[in-house]
Amino acid sequence: MTSAANKRSVMTLFSNKSDIYCHQVRIVLAEKGVAYETENVDPQAVSEELMELNPYGSLPTLVDRDLVLYNSRIIMEYLDERFPHPPLMPVYPVDRGKKRLLMMRIEQDWYPTLEKAEKGTGAERTEALKHLKEEFLAIAPIFNQYSYFMNDEFGLVDCYIAPLLWKLKELGVEFTGAGSKALKGYMERIFTRDSFMQSIGSVAPKNLMDDK
Repeated sequence: MTSAANKRSVMTLFSNKSDIYCHQVRIVLAEKGVAYETENVDPQAVSEELMELNPYGSLPTLVDRDLVLYNSRIIMEYLDERFPHPPLMPVYPVDRGKKRLLMMRIEQDWYPTLEKAEKGTGAERTEALKHLKEEFLAIAPIFNQYSYFMNDEFGLVDCYIAPLLWKLKELGVEFTGAGSKALKGYMERIFTRDSFMQSIGSVAPKNLMDDK
């Protein structure tokens, strides 16, 4: 594992454009202004190099010199600690614990439903999209109080929600009725954010570290 990692002098992200967990990490990398290379991987044809680095062959996988990390949560928290500005997690342990709980709930409650919407057919797909739409509209009042999710500063929880909302947009979900205005305002803020635009390839990545 170490020898394979040592071959790379630049931070490298093994990623797939359509994978929601990879999207999370790309947003964080853009927020931090980190220079990195991307290896686009077909999940159905994992390379020998990736298997050598990560015995699970899972995405995303991050290589930073001798360090190899997999699991998007581990990668994102590592990046937030390694590149502390701008911070994406609260300073105080109690607040950090609350954010981690939110991320776990999003991953366990909403991401599997999205997978049903993407892979399901007919009634299963329709029901999954309906459920996610209702869930987001139910929490929409939050976005009248805060610019981002339960905070006026962009954070890791937003890095979980943004790719999910983007997927729903691609799947043709339209938010209407009570709460839709606040939710659409939030979507506008995150979708036009530089880091999000970089994460979907709408603008060229900028290495902000050069400015420091």
